[in-house]
Amino acid sequence: MSELIGVGLYTPAEAARLTRVPAAKIVRWLNGHTIKGRPYKPLWQSQVDLEDGHTYLGFRDLMEVKVAAEFIKHGVSAVRIRAAIEVARDVYGYDHPLSTDRFKTDGKDIFLRVIDDIADGSEQEKLLNTFHRQYAFAHIIERSLKGVEFDDSGAPSLWWPVGYRERIIVDPARSFGQPIDEASSVPTSVLAAAARAEGAGPTARAFDVPLTSVKRAMKFEALLEKGLAA
Repeated sequence: MSELIGVGLYTPAEAARLTRVPAAKIVRWLNGHTIKGRPYKPLWQSQVDLEDGHTYLGFRDLMEVKVAAEFIKHGVSAVRIRAAIEVARDVYGYDHPLSTDRFKTDGKDIFLRVIDDIADGSEQEKLLNTFHRQYAFAHIIERSLKGVEFDDSGAPSLWWPVGYRERIIVDPARSFGQPIDEASSVPTSVLAAAARAEGAGPTARAFDVPLTSVKRAMKFEALLEKGLAA
């Protein structure tokens, strides 16, 4: 498992819990699928392959899911997202180009290049209406990568899923990318479960963390259960 340090490790169910994208959809995006006999390729290749027949995601996959889901929410088909990924991969040289900081500024041109190859005029007009205005595109990217920090290479390095003030982070270099209390690195799920069993005060003392950390972890895990954190 040492090779997963800095990569992160999530099951589709864990990724769904963090991103609010259904696990079945995430699996289709990563593995491809067939509809009415027509095969559809994966949108991208997962970072993680444990060679046990199951699907897993890394942190970069998690970020790609967030961006792809936001585009689909705004009416962009998975086919066009796949084409944009292929173009952006050629431009940037990244396996996961949607979640790079360069895509935040260059992505509109990437999609416009994809639009140039579309034969269906009605779909072309729809996409042009979405992406021709810079503010609309910027809104999609800003929403999908809210709270994400990037390293010097432009790759996402960590994520504050409920904002900086809550001091909860998703960092692939710590606890295999599970949400943690920023100060102590204790997973929020561990703190919340202990607090439910023993109480917030005893949990804070047992893990040697501030009481506020326990309360924040409990609040965050409750939000995840309601599907409101991402």
